[in-house]
Amino acid sequence: MTINAVLLAVVIMLGLSLARVHVVLSLLIGAIAGGLIAGMGLTDTLTAFQDGIKNGAQIALSYALLGAFAVAIAHSGLPQSLAGAVIKRIDAGGTGGMIKYLLFAGLVMMSCFSQNLIPIHIAFIPLLVPPLLLAFNRMHIDRRLIACLITFGLVTTYMFIPYGFGDIYLNQIMLKNVGEAGVDVSNISVTKAMAIPALGMVVGLLTAIFISYRKPRQYKQLAMDKAAHDEALENDALSKTAAHAQAQTKMKTLVAIVAIVTAFVVQMYTDSLLLGSMFGFGVFMATGVVKWRDADTVFNDGIKLMAMIGFIMITAQGFAEVMKATDQIQPLVDGATAIFGGNKAMAAFVMLLLGLIVTMGIGSSFSTIPILAAIYVPLCISLGFSPLATVAIVGTAGALGDAGSPASDSTLGPTSGLNVDGQHDHIKDSVIPTFIHYNIPLLIFGWIAAMVL
Repeated sequence: MTINAVLLAVVIMLGLSLARVHVVLSLLIGAIAGGLIAGMGLTDTLTAFQDGIKNGAQIALSYALLGAFAVAIAHSGLPQSLAGAVIKRIDAGGTGGMIKYLLFAGLVMMSCFSQNLIPIHIAFIPLLVPPLLLAFNRMHIDRRLIACLITFGLVTTYMFIPYGFGDIYLNQIMLKNVGEAGVDVSNISVTKAMAIPALGMVVGLLTAIFISYRKPRQYKQLAMDKAAHDEALENDALSKTAAHAQAQTKMKTLVAIVAIVTAFVVQMYTDSLLLGSMFGFGVFMATGVVKWRDADTVFNDGIKLMAMIGFIMITAQGFAEVMKATDQIQPLVDGATAIFGGNKAMAAFVMLLLGLIVTMGIGSSFSTIPILAAIYVPLCISLGFSPLATVAIVGTAGALGDAGSPASDSTLGPTSGLNVDGQHDHIKDSVIPTFIHYNIPLLIFGWIAAMVL
């Protein structure tokens, strides 16, 4: 029996990732192994890998510029001002149910905005969440719920709304790779394709709020929680003590809003996240909120923020290109089609489940799509799935596992803010809750989308 090179390459890559070998190395080793097993030779394998890397360069550059824009927004003080305003409102309003649910809504909204409208990704979490821990403790809010609230916004928004990081995921990566794999995507609405899976995320969110974590949970009142709380209030008070300081704060906030709107409008009219981020960053520099002498530092900090994700995405494109070059995708598709016997329901479920496993191993939905699209699209075509259903399967399979992966920003981000006082375990309090509440409904609703679209 001949071993399929594509299947073995994916298994090697996934096994190394799960064994905590760095994802970039896992993808590279898996690609080389697949190429050699297919008889391509080392030189041809590396050539194909390098050709694939070129396809990911623009995406990585977009990520780098978004990172610079995110750090510039943080530099303006807008997230800190939001934290101070929220804490002041909570302190004035007590710990009633209405205040609690308004706080939940605010956290979901901020995490959603961080992916699209104010694309700062997880950079807002260490600025906004630690000052709120004392308020969470007073209201006896289960921090597992807070992790679910934040992760919902981090994942659902990019997989449904094609702006900001959603533009990268849905348009630049998913539609591009699905189109290159053989499906006409010119008239496909990604929001229509991903609406049903996104509804599954909403179900998971409501379950976490009203069923799983509605009961109060006690946390220790630590000195560092009060210190972060008081610091946010102090910064808010200092900004209002002197007329000059107050005017300067208002000016920076206004500039941040103008920069965000500028970036959004430029992206909307040019379909270029690259240009949108560049213009937004330019507004900060032109107004002096980011000084010319500080611009290099701010830009470098932004690149560091997003660099690892960018490298993983580039490497994943190289892996996918090697898989295509092996000419063993079609035999794999033919074998899978024979196993499923034309059973679309079973095929859709297995593809989504495998997507969950692969994304859990890599830790990045954005990096999973090129790998899955190369294999799944020909399989979907052979089984008779519609183009819209194919996009839904690939998009959902990629997003599955982002919530609930120990190596994902969608779980690492919430933990970075919630565990500053050592009372929030990454695995038990972020990974497992988000896995249960989002991967299970996403798997179910993604399967429904594959069947009805």
